[in-house]
Amino acid sequence: QVQLVETGGGLVQPGGSLRLSCAASGSIFSINAMGWYRQAPGKGRELVALITSGGTTWYTDSVKGRFTISRVNAKNMMFLQMNSLKPEDTAVYYCNIVPAGGSPWGQGTQVTVSS
Repeated sequence: QVQLVETGGGLVQPGGSLRLSCAASGSIFSINAMGWYRQAPGKGRELVALITSGGTTWYTDSVKGRFTISRVNAKNMMFLQMNSLKPEDTAVYYCNIVPAGGSPWGQGTQVTVSS
């Protein structure tokens, strides 16, 4: 199984930006859909964006127009550009295949949006 490592989180003020990175231990070329999930304190994990191998993207309504997902198969990397961040975006962000099923979860990267 491909192992995934998320980086790029941090503390940012409302309205700020962050770029998350997801590095895979192996090839993601054959993986159809990959996505970014998040889990806010006291809440369940939710899918916020996905991208297919063909480049089709989907976003949950709350992040549309603010987040952009991308992937570079040749580098086994996936990214999430997050702009106009809001306090409600505070969560641990994870990358994984979609649907995640039994695919192992990484440690995630903490994103905190606060003034």
